[in-house]
Amino acid sequence: MTAPADGKSPIEVLLVEDDPGDVLMTQEAFEEHKLRNRLTVVSDGAEALAYLRREGQYADAVTPDLVLLDLNLPRRDGREVLAEIKRDEQLCRIPVVVLTTSQADEDILRSYQLHANAYVTKPVDFERFISVVRQIDEFFVSVVKLPPRG
Repeated sequence: MTAPADGKSPIEVLLVEDDPGDVLMTQEAFEEHKLRNRLTVVSDGAEALAYLRREGQYADAVTPDLVLLDLNLPRRDGREVLAEIKRDEQLCRIPVVVLTTSQADEDILRSYQLHANAYVTKPVDFERFISVVRQIDEFFVSVVKLPPRG
């Protein structure tokens, strides 16, 4: 990827999402708004941890600058994945945005107790969903200073 004209480098985003519709909407949000960041998708919690730890087929994976994490995942629940990320000395500095359909107070509280960097409820409406993904992107690319890739 080439560096954008504004001098901000694209970031690597790992989307951990098992719903094909939500994956497609996120990909479309990146494409529609010409988001320069690279989006990699894994579909369950075990695969997410393998990717982040560069295990097996992910031995050459690039460490993401940001993780978008659904909570309700097969094999390893999103809460377990979040806990593992934040316990791991090599991974704990990666910002994790919980992006989920759950509006339950206990999920919000638990996510922040596990050190999520943000909790965002997925809008059902396509245009609103795209807007939310774009805002997350703008915040983490234009506003936040991310830690260097480790």
